[in-house]
Amino acid sequence: MRSDKNRAIHKQRRISENNLWIVALIGGAPGAFVGMKVYRHKTKHFQFKYGLPILAIIDLLIYFYLFSLVS
Repeated sequence: MRSDKNRAIHKQRRISENNLWIVALIGGAPGAFVGMKVYRHKTKHFQFKYGLPILAIIDLLIYFYLFSLVS
């Protein structure tokens, strides 16, 4: 999110929303959500505003489940 925000500010080539979603889907949703809030980036887009927090919660539940199997 920080990199895309900086690219937007400097009118450089942006990171596609599809790539941001791919990173979120492979387990980066919690970090993407925190980055979205910290850098105030993509916070007005409906799919990021509502979809990313839901995916982050799902990711965290999966992480906790997998961690409990290891312990």
